[in-house]
Amino acid sequence: MEPSELKRSKDSPNSDESTRRSSFPDEVLERVLSLLKSHRDRSSVSLVCKDWYNAERWSRTHVFIGNCYSVSPEIVARRFPKIRSVTLKGKPRFSDFNLVPENWGADIHAWLVVFAAKYPFLEELRLKRMAISDESLEFLAVSFPNFKALSLLSCDGFSTNGLAAIATHCKNLTELDIQENGIDDKGGSWLSCFPESFTSLEVLNFANLSSDINFDALERLVGRCKSMRVLKLNRSVSLEQLQRLLVNAPQLAELGTGSFSEELTFRQYVELESALSNCQNMHTLYGLWDAKGIYLPALYPVCTHLTFLNLSYAALRSDELAKLLAHCPRLKRLWVLDTVEDKGLEAVGLNCPLLEELRVFPADPFDEEIIHGVTEAGFVAVSFGCPRLQYVLYFCRQMTNAAVATIVQNCPDFTHFRLCIMNPGQPDYITNEPMDEAFGAVVKTCTKLQRLSVSGRLTDLTFEYIGRYAKNLETLSVAFAGSSDWGMQCVMGGCSKLRKLEIRDCPFGNAALLSGLEKYESMRSLWMSACNVTMNGCRLLAREMPRLNVEVMKEDGSDDSQADKVYVYRSIAGPRRDAPPSVLTL
Repeated sequence: MEPSELKRSKDSPNSDESTRRSSFPDEVLERVLSLLKSHRDRSSVSLVCKDWYNAERWSRTHVFIGNCYSVSPEIVARRFPKIRSVTLKGKPRFSDFNLVPENWGADIHAWLVVFAAKYPFLEELRLKRMAISDESLEFLAVSFPNFKALSLLSCDGFSTNGLAAIATHCKNLTELDIQENGIDDKGGSWLSCFPESFTSLEVLNFANLSSDINFDALERLVGRCKSMRVLKLNRSVSLEQLQRLLVNAPQLAELGTGSFSEELTFRQYVELESALSNCQNMHTLYGLWDAKGIYLPALYPVCTHLTFLNLSYAALRSDELAKLLAHCPRLKRLWVLDTVEDKGLEAVGLNCPLLEELRVFPADPFDEEIIHGVTEAGFVAVSFGCPRLQYVLYFCRQMTNAAVATIVQNCPDFTHFRLCIMNPGQPDYITNEPMDEAFGAVVKTCTKLQRLSVSGRLTDLTFEYIGRYAKNLETLSVAFAGSSDWGMQCVMGGCSKLRKLEIRDCPFGNAALLSGLEKYESMRSLWMSACNVTMNGCRLLAREMPRLNVEVMKEDGSDDSQADKVYVYRSIAGPRRDAPPSVLTL
């Protein structure tokens, strides 16, 4: 739930319109509301009248909070008394690029203390970019007797000792998902902390841990948990060990392999192939660390049913990918490294007619020599063969306006279009023109567009196009682009559904910042770094909009008058009290 929705829901029963009575009995109304899964739909329902507000309040069991500082845990607990599942996001996304100061905040512990008092029946906690210590994990493990699911994505502050506490105390655990975290890996012994009587685990993901694990403990755990459907291993697990695990878990629906490069005897290869072929329910394959092409045919039997293939850790060549994709007729999601080159993407277009999502990551984003990589040709080839494409994240070093126009003409249903030309300010490499017409074509053609990332040499014309045509846009990410404040003013004036705006290294200044005065309260957040915003501009924004938190992150030795990094968000909890000295709240 967004803070503005929470505030409106809280206020609405006091209005004349909302005092109208519902004609439905409470039991019927609560049953109907329980069928609504979207948090936005539930928030809208709560505004209808007082009865619907109360029914929604008492029937809601899950809450989503997109910014941990937009509301306090006490307010959430007062609003929703029966929450069993919480999804909570913390730091701005640019923390992924080391642009947020160390110890910035977003610590989960204060939330856990309130939850322990108000929600002792809590079952699920899903955190993204939050700070969580081993002490907090242990507190979580002992405070909620029926706790079932923990998901940590891009979190930091904890070690495998915290995982050991979860394994030891959470007797009903069904999900432990540890993904892309800054974790202090002290070894794999934490897996042995699950009691020998423990059998409930359905999801286990420790792919981003680096140390060797206690394989005997893992093998026993997988063998006991007959309902396990998701298993994602780290690269320390060998192919021979993978085969032993699969023999005990043929019911898996999602598999993340360990290292895929171990030398196998012919007998071991046959046993691996047999174990994989017995996994008839598998629809997601992940991992394949350091994959050797000679062993990829062992995957062919399981490829038939795959809908998601994540090869972002496997530096496959184009011919290896082509052979694999020939066995994947049902694929809807594909993640690859740019080592597959344009030839590999041509194979995507030839073999994946049902594809809806494509992500192409750089194997080495700092490699200036273009020895490998993908270009506009590969992207165009995909668009001709995959007309259902809706989501793309594409890292490349060159692009043209004409290519992007062709791509969106072939795939007009894009909802997410994230094109990352890795050389800042790169123009159309054939015409040397700015890339304005490329993104103009995107927003004119893709009327369902919700998320857009722009790159390359861009003038204010790109942002005029966005403001005029991108009427369903919710998230916009901009880097090294624009000519003047007018560009951002066009976006703020035209994109009525905008919720998140992320800007770095652009010429936008105070006029651009202040152009969103009427909009920021309905947005989740604004991020601006390395722009031309001053401290005075930020102070004026804070003075004009007192319900916004305006935070400025200062760097050592920077100009006192300049606002190096600005983070603006709506909060009904007021200014936060845990900001480090490097973060100024205006």
